[in-house]
Amino acid sequence: MTTTRIGLLLILAFSLQWAYGQRISYIVSFPNIVHHEAQVELIVSDVPTRTATVRMSRSSPGRYATHEFGKNIYDLHAYDQNGKPLTVNRVDGDVYEISHHSGYIRVKYTLYANYADGTYAGIDPGGVHLNMPAAFLWMKGLDNIPITIHFNIPEEWHWTVATQLQPTGDPLTFQARSFQYFMDCPTKIGPLRYRKWDIKNPDGKVYAFRIALDGAGDDSTFTSFSEKVQNIVKQEQAVFGETPAYDYGAYTFLASINPYVHGDGMEHRNSTMISIPAAFKGENRMLDVFAHEFFHCWNVKRIRPKTLEPFNFEKSNMSYELWFAEGFTQYYGGLMVMRAGYEKDTDYLHTTIASLINIKVNTPGAQGYSPVESSEMAVFVDAGVAVDKTNYPNFYTSYYPYGGAIALALDLELRARFNKSLDEYMSAVWRRFGKPELPYNVSGLQDVLAAVTGDKKFAADFFTQYIYGHAPIDYAALLKPAGLLLKKTEESKAWIGAEQYTEREGLILEANTKRGTPLYDAGLDVDDKILSIDNQDIRTYQELSNLLGRLHQGTAVAIRWLHRGEEKTGTITPKENPNLSVVTFEKAGLPVTAAIAAFRKSWLGAK
Repeated sequence: MTTTRIGLLLILAFSLQWAYGQRISYIVSFPNIVHHEAQVELIVSDVPTRTATVRMSRSSPGRYATHEFGKNIYDLHAYDQNGKPLTVNRVDGDVYEISHHSGYIRVKYTLYANYADGTYAGIDPGGVHLNMPAAFLWMKGLDNIPITIHFNIPEEWHWTVATQLQPTGDPLTFQARSFQYFMDCPTKIGPLRYRKWDIKNPDGKVYAFRIALDGAGDDSTFTSFSEKVQNIVKQEQAVFGETPAYDYGAYTFLASINPYVHGDGMEHRNSTMISIPAAFKGENRMLDVFAHEFFHCWNVKRIRPKTLEPFNFEKSNMSYELWFAEGFTQYYGGLMVMRAGYEKDTDYLHTTIASLINIKVNTPGAQGYSPVESSEMAVFVDAGVAVDKTNYPNFYTSYYPYGGAIALALDLELRARFNKSLDEYMSAVWRRFGKPELPYNVSGLQDVLAAVTGDKKFAADFFTQYIYGHAPIDYAALLKPAGLLLKKTEESKAWIGAEQYTEREGLILEANTKRGTPLYDAGLDVDDKILSIDNQDIRTYQELSNLLGRLHQGTAVAIRWLHRGEEKTGTITPKENPNLSVVTFEKAGLPVTAAIAAFRKSWLGAK
């Protein structure tokens, strides 16, 4: 049977269904797949309004800034049940109105998609990668109407469909219970390979897990990698005591690991879309994104901020809680890889933990602004596109590592002061808000901390100082029970503050200089060219590094630079580099007591 014949029969079958109730259906075909196009049909019966409004989304689950998905659809037309054209008025860039209809509307359009990641879509003879808001026009006012979608895939392609949409008897036809659920269901179509396993919860219920891989690599490597992901799943299950009750009994890792995608990871209710632009070789370095995104099936998809519930697809979605939803998840991503045994503890401490501490201690955004304020900025920075320059380096620190630094501090504080852990706090938040799916706010998180510690004052002080405020954190004291020291990375070498340079007929500053650094205080900023320091010409980064090795901290020297073609002179006073390193007691030659060993094992060891 030809695909054209199948499409005609589907339209007839759907029309019969609509005679008995309002339905929404999509039919997706790929007649011009070699040029990254799909043909999409949206069919709605019993349209309740005289003028129907259809539109593309401007935001996407897991993203908080706006994205102009409407730019990638064209050749849009509408028809009635007899195939007669209906008048379509474009009232905004991504909004269309259809009037003078009889209640049945079929909208047909072309979708162009050539950017496969967690936010956008990709269509190619090698496979199809769909983030629903980037691909599907929708009709306003029908949020609670069930949706059916069918993919017209020629049998000779031998492709399969991987998605969290509800399966039907047809392997190419799926359903969603509502508009919000449909938009949260990324879909991969192609010559996918699978690895599957089951996970049992304490209540005896078993859930099916699978990885759907779009990537090359031998089968043994894929099997080994899937076993690593399985171990991470178990470690995360141990944090909360159970997995969520997944809809339709299954969770899917949609894994695009090949050179033709763009790097991203995007969480969804019962799946995650992971795209890594590399040949699939099963390296452990890829595990962190799997751990991070899977942790989201608790934290943000079910432990859900009120500010994101329900998600508004027509605008940016501002939240005060992303330091927790994303930042605490950032902390656990690396920790879960560590607990699963796929990273050395020394590497984890020297890189991941040291990086989080430096974010809080040494970035202007974390020094002068709260995690709540950082979260509010997501509407501009979360893959948002802008062409003008900003001053983000001086007032914004990403809520991902900033929240991770707060999570680290709270974890260590709970362990040392209360004989508790962040695991216990996360599990309590899960029971209070996640499992019953009650949206939370910041004050609700504070209430749970008070309950876990039995100390309302501690909880209030912590949130006042570190969540609503930006007080400094004494990480040196927090690390000692774990047998760790905090030291300056380059105590003896002079430092002037900039980290990004371009060598182009001199040394050009590629990023904003940061408040409190010698370069900032001397008056230099982005795009300025350093000509000389201490009367020595500077043309390369190596020349600058050699010079700094000879200068003295606290001693002012001359500096000469070029600003928009005008030569300027002044003085600059090098400082001590504030960057910090984490050093184990073992490396420092200090004794590791039984208490220290037990603390580390409880924190970093497998559960």
